[in-house]
Amino acid sequence: MTQHQIFLIGGADDEFATFTEEEANGLCRLVCEYRGKHVSAEAHDYFEALSNIRLELEKEGLIPFCYGASLNVFPSRMARQMGRGKAAYKMEMGKPAPRESLVRIFEQGPDVIPSPVARQKEYFNDWLVSLKQ
Repeated sequence: MTQHQIFLIGGADDEFATFTEEEANGLCRLVCEYRGKHVSAEAHDYFEALSNIRLELEKEGLIPFCYGASLNVFPSRMARQMGRGKAAYKMEMGKPAPRESLVRIFEQGPDVIPSPVARQKEYFNDWLVSLKQ
């Protein structure tokens, strides 16, 4: 069981959530504790579980400040299958994502761009199209 303390954008200045990783029946289970509440999600990888929890947090105007919730970060199919979605690539329009751009989804950095789930997926799809041009 691994825990991550992640600041919440849209909350109080020092507000954070605790995310706990667990394995459950071959699935990735993620539990988020914040404001005295618990939200959990089970998925085939932790990125998907994080995205599902983010959808719940968005209802309260909250976005976790981590790479997994950054506009320009998304996991490759291989990262999802082999790494359980715990790592993802930082993307730049028109450029393939180099191995050096791989980041851990529960970590944070100065280049995190907090984003809603739908906007992150849209950016990823736009990035895919930009590679073909």
